[in-house]
Amino acid sequence: MDFRFDIIVEYTPFLIKGTLLTIGLSLAGILIGTILGLFIGLGKIQRRKLLTWPFVWYITFFRGTPLFVQILLIHFGVVPMLIGETNGIVATIIALSLNAAAYIAEIFRAGIQSIDRGQMEAARSLGMTHVQAMRYVILPQAFKRMIPPLGNEFIVLIKESSLAAIVATPEIMYWGRAMAGQYYRVWEPYLTAAVIYLILTLSLSFLLNLLERRLKTE
Repeated sequence: MDFRFDIIVEYTPFLIKGTLLTIGLSLAGILIGTILGLFIGLGKIQRRKLLTWPFVWYITFFRGTPLFVQILLIHFGVVPMLIGETNGIVATIIALSLNAAAYIAEIFRAGIQSIDRGQMEAARSLGMTHVQAMRYVILPQAFKRMIPPLGNEFIVLIKESSLAAIVATPEIMYWGRAMAGQYYRVWEPYLTAAVIYLILTLSLSFLLNLLERRLKTE
């Protein structure tokens, strides 16, 4: 089997742009998803069960349905209502953010509930409100415990961003498919895309390991 490196060289500028867009999409998804996930996670642990139902159903829907379907629904249904036309990048950011928020909400819930209840009681006894105690006492402690699963979610998001190619978002897989379609080759485009994703995920895993070690020493 002949492996044509010239094809990869030709598409290198496009693959670099696609890689940068993949990183950008994943960063946007994890940042927005973290903000949404925090509020959803806090909503799910409210004492009044009736108030938790919307958050529970949100998490159930986005964790129980494929991201592929969510991207299509948002691309062809939600985005045209928001901006009047389809836009792959906007649809991908929204879909990744909403999907990540469902998983991150569970990470926040588990992290918060892992903190001893005595911490909240001690903060309240010092005159703090519930919100202040959560902000200054509970969340800082819980966040350290949540960094590993949050990092894993970021890694998952990078890989799942490949589904954005189906709505013509010019990320890594979009250019891989373009390469395959132009030259009717399989190994060069898809193996190259796989190597790029592998480099991204291994690099992020390395950085997360360094961060975890640093936090353990503090």
